[in-house]
Amino acid sequence: MARIRYAARTEAEIAAARTASGQLPDIWSTGVVAVWETDPDAVAAVLPPPLEPTARPLVRANISKVDLPGYPLGAGSVAVAAEHGGVEGWYPLVMPMTHERALIGGREVFGEPKKLGEVEVERDGLAVRAALARHGIAFVEVRGAVSGPLPLPEPAQKTDFYFKFLPAVDGSGFDADPVLVHCVRNEKVRKLEQITGDVVLRESMYDPIADLPVRTVVGITIGEKTTDQKGRVVERVSAQALMPYIHQRYDDPQQILDGPPEGSA
Repeated sequence: MARIRYAARTEAEIAAARTASGQLPDIWSTGVVAVWETDPDAVAAVLPPPLEPTARPLVRANISKVDLPGYPLGAGSVAVAAEHGGVEGWYPLVMPMTHERALIGGREVFGEPKKLGEVEVERDGLAVRAALARHGIAFVEVRGAVSGPLPLPEPAQKTDFYFKFLPAVDGSGFDADPVLVHCVRNEKVRKLEQITGDVVLRESMYDPIADLPVRTVVGITIGEKTTDQKGRVVERVSAQALMPYIHQRYDDPQQILDGPPEGSA
């Protein structure tokens, strides 16, 4: 009988997949990072407890292209500076990905707020343009010109905060208390240049990053880097406290409240 592909995998196949995933070579991406200062009240408003604002109300847009063999990937995020338990890091509000594979792993394993979207990183000589778009709207666009090289930073660890949860089957909340994840990334940079330019935010009902206006551009760079990441659950959080923020992850917030119709089996 031909193999049934939905059938259970053998222990040997599972072990081989785990071994292969742990032996991936460094994967380098080319990306634009823009950091700006926004309104403190806006940052405080988007942070679910127990996350707290840092001393400076910063927003970071990261827009990258990854040249995976036969599988080029666009990846981006827009995050606000946050702190938890003495650890400073970033809380992403949206993470557009151009392929489903990158989206599913991040959402299901780490609780990342990934969505399918369009990611553009273009360079023509010194001119650079990068953008994140969904539903035909480039809600973040970075434009400028390379103004010179920057010293390469030492390898560093950076932390992102995620909330991992499953909406309840009956539409009443969550199946279990959500968890707060600290995701630690080890980052190495092999090329870094400064960009003189600006950040344009466009109104989008699906990705309202325009609510975090650009007050001061702190810095814009373009560079080549590689990262690996490991996550850990640091605590369970209050379902009641997190529920008002869950709409951040969905284009249609009503989706997570859709319980089964009465009388359905």
